[in-house]
Amino acid sequence: MTLHAMKEDEVRLLRGEIEMLMSERRQLLQVTGAAAVFVANLDTDTLPDDNDTIDAAEMLAEQLNGLSEETLKDALESVRAELDPVQ
Repeated sequence: MTLHAMKEDEVRLLRGEIEMLMSERRQLLQVTGAAAVFVANLDTDTLPDDNDTIDAAEMLAEQLNGLSEETLKDALESVRAELDPVQ
């Protein structure tokens, strides 16, 4: 195999990896966007009094709050939701 052919193989493999990563990113943004919409619409007064449920909701909210604004915006756009302006 020539050096040129090996480089073409490497480029093809890298292109495939990048396409896979971009697809996974799209899916993760959709999951994140759906989770953000869920948390935004969650009525904490109606949550079960179960500590595990409350802990899970807090963990999800903390992870969403830890995202950069740009990532959160991308996630919401991926599920066609809009960010409410801060009041």
